[in-house]
Amino acid sequence: MEIQVIAFGIAKDILGNSQFAVELPAEATVSDLKVKLTEQFPEFAKLASLSVAVNTSYAKDDQPIQPEDEVVIIPPVSGG
Repeated sequence: MEIQVIAFGIAKDILGNSQFAVELPAEATVSDLKVKLTEQFPEFAKLASLSVAVNTSYAKDDQPIQPEDEVVIIPPVSGG
């Protein structure tokens, strides 16, 4: 299945675009997405504390992803 992903901050820089499509197997999870992105973009593995939101809610690694879901990569944030 193909899912649309939105990326922000350093994740966008590593992935090369703020919006892109990723091909995943049926019944894929957030963890499967992270593995796929790390395979395609080895620098992505350096984002150890990134978060993923599915349909505006933070998602755990075992959450399933559907083709119509809005999936957002949220990198670590620091501030002062």
